[in-house]
Amino acid sequence: MKIICIGLNYIDHAREMNRPLPKEPVVFLKADSALVKNNKPFFIPAFSENIHYELEIVLRISRLGKAIAEKYAHRYFDSITLGLDMTARDMQSALSSAGMPWDISKSFDGSAPIGEFVPVEEAGDLNNISFRLERNGSTVQEGNTSGLIFDFNAVISYVSKYFTLKTGDLIFTGTPAGVGPVQRNDRLTAYMGTKKLIDLLVK
Repeated sequence: MKIICIGLNYIDHAREMNRPLPKEPVVFLKADSALVKNNKPFFIPAFSENIHYELEIVLRISRLGKAIAEKYAHRYFDSITLGLDMTARDMQSALSSAGMPWDISKSFDGSAPIGEFVPVEEAGDLNNISFRLERNGSTVQEGNTSGLIFDFNAVISYVSKYFTLKTGDLIFTGTPAGVGPVQRNDRLTAYMGTKKLIDLLVK
């Protein structure tokens, strides 16, 4: 099982990070040990002093595919959920400034909590899904898939040029503006529309 992630895929987030808008999807991977399910706690790792949340729509791949044409990409995922791309921002910044790969800042154990999956047919218009994150009861991040730079089909088509997609693979599709730090004992609650999909404690 692969966890494929797309960076800088919302205009407002690219601007808050002071990055130019990408001309192609920005792709990175998370290790399978990053995955956290069933609202188990997120543990702040000892190697970082600045962990950020990044709320994203996550696609679950439902069939084998390679070099998928964009017009057929909708056939390759059957359900979606919300996920948190937990990021060691201090490490990412230091490694990026040094021109080094920053995989460990994104792919460490437990860095990919995900919620309950929702069948695509129950999710409504995939190009108009609202989602939000609350931290201790206050909304800190809001997004809508209408703001994606590269929509779900474009992302699937692009990544399948480089990676064979297999049943059960996950694709994190990017975060909107509003990313920020977490502290121990924070509660992170995420909603897709009105449906609560994530409710976890930071430890």
